[in-house]
Amino acid sequence: MLQNIHHIAIICSDYPSSKKFYTQFLGLQIINETYREERKSYKLDLSLNGTYIIELFSFPNPPKRTSRPESCGLRHLAFDVEDLNSIVVHYKKNTITIEPIRVDKLTNKKFTFIADPHDLPIEFYQQQFCPLNT
Repeated sequence: MLQNIHHIAIICSDYPSSKKFYTQFLGLQIINETYREERKSYKLDLSLNGTYIIELFSFPNPPKRTSRPESCGLRHLAFDVEDLNSIVVHYKKNTITIEPIRVDKLTNKKFTFIADPHDLPIEFYQQQFCPLNT
């Protein structure tokens, strides 16, 4: 039976900008990086806090995402965060567009989104309840 999610695979066409986004801006750690000459493709294995979570693949001309965020398939990635306000400050400081903070009507917890270099939505979800004005 299922035990855990092993990894999430993401395809990109601009490998340097995607690698920078996932490692420098999101802070994921590189486990392994492989270039596959026969495919003209990189495969970058990334972890979060020591847990393998993402395979980032580059391909020369993959099709674009059809709509955001309601296309069929993966809708978005979501990360737990302790302090959503510090996330907002961090990404604004790095000139990454971040959506206004919203509150999940089902949980009363705050969340927001950014997009990776290929417009894949990335969600930050604050696990602890905090009033909006903090």
